[in-house]
Amino acid sequence: MKDNQGLGLFKLTCFAIGTTLASGVFSMFSDMAANGAGTLSVLIGWAIAGIGMYALAMCFNRLSIVRPELKSGIFAYAREGFGPYIGFNSAWGYWISAILSQVSFATLLFAALGQFLPVFGDGNNLASVVGASLLVWAFTLLIMGGVQEAVTINTIIVIAKVVPIIAFILFAIFLGAFDLDIFLDNFKGEDTGYSLGKQVLETTYTTVWIFTGIEGAVVISGRAKSTSVAGKATELSFLTLLILYVLISVLSMGIMPRAELAQLPNPAMAVLLSHIVGPWGATLINAGVIISIAGAMFSYTIVTADSAYAPALKGCFPKFLTAENKKGAPVGALLLTSAVIQVLLIIVYFQSSTYQALYTLATSAIMIPFVLSALYCLKTTVEDNRLGRNHVNFKTWLVSVLGVVYGFWMLYATGISNIVISALMFAPGILFYGWSRIQNKEKLFEGPLDIGAFVLIAAGFLFSLVSM
Repeated sequence: MKDNQGLGLFKLTCFAIGTTLASGVFSMFSDMAANGAGTLSVLIGWAIAGIGMYALAMCFNRLSIVRPELKSGIFAYAREGFGPYIGFNSAWGYWISAILSQVSFATLLFAALGQFLPVFGDGNNLASVVGASLLVWAFTLLIMGGVQEAVTINTIIVIAKVVPIIAFILFAIFLGAFDLDIFLDNFKGEDTGYSLGKQVLETTYTTVWIFTGIEGAVVISGRAKSTSVAGKATELSFLTLLILYVLISVLSMGIMPRAELAQLPNPAMAVLLSHIVGPWGATLINAGVIISIAGAMFSYTIVTADSAYAPALKGCFPKFLTAENKKGAPVGALLLTSAVIQVLLIIVYFQSSTYQALYTLATSAIMIPFVLSALYCLKTTVEDNRLGRNHVNFKTWLVSVLGVVYGFWMLYATGISNIVISALMFAPGILFYGWSRIQNKEKLFEGPLDIGAFVLIAAGFLFSLVSM
């Protein structure tokens, strides 16, 4: 990486917001309602997600301070804590999740464009796939001009994408769209037939999905002025987004009955704002969706490439992914990830895959890297406490434990069957891992943890194939 100054706090904070604030924010309340969640369960779900994701963000923050030598943390933390193969799977899972996120963004982007240009339909027809492909390769070429320059462009995009979201919140509050009676009717979600616990559980996928990307500053921490700056950017971006998400969720539950919210098409916020201010409201939100998702795709192109490039620098991915151009852009990783995204876009066309189906897969893939990062934070806390280091205090213990608890809560909410099926995404990674180990003249597995992880993934893979 050719970067003498590094990215500062403001740009990194905007970058993390840019990678996180994307498609999910415009449909999250509809997705929760469709899953059977009433107002109370949504509030509880946000409380759990707020505490849990904050703990995870603080785990990243703490590790960036006490383990500053571990650049691009999502991969490095798992490898340092639990061995090379488990570290590889953390990197692989994150990379696959980022790729699937890109494809889901593209699907919703062209569904939004379809509101203006019917040729794009629901975002998964031939015209949409061609348009998304051109956009992916255009972003790839743009980022080849330099990552620093690309992050500066992203900062401008983030400011533009926040405007329609703020407009929705202000219109909902000051134009009297919020109705307390509707809010209370939606409160317990009694029309769903689900228990409160089941309703809360059903909010988890949505809350995790719309916070996916919050770790973006950590992923590119190797390009930051310091790893501590990356940690602070993660905290600031999280708090900003949590406030926006809770406001949108609470207000929407007071505008329309839950059953009607559940039936809204993507992007749901466009329909809701048109209900408040008329047709031009839908136009405003659809324009915001287009800017937001295009911006997120742009940001994620950087994240996706760096999530392959950084592990390759450490010998975890094959060496060809370390290739850079004169601008310091990771061209090997950029070209491979864009090619994989291209293949998946073609599959979307033939399978007519939906935005929700794609983001479910992306969320499943990223949960393992999140859990491993939290476990490593707890491990370092235990070790540092044993060595008597003075930066271990009650807050450190609380953040570490809550991060792990929330990580396992995410896995529990996913369900055993979905965890087993996710092995279909992780198992092929052994080919990439074996390739890099051969290149570095290292044995395949270095310890029992690595072997155990391989056996579990292989068993899940075989079971899923038989079940299918």
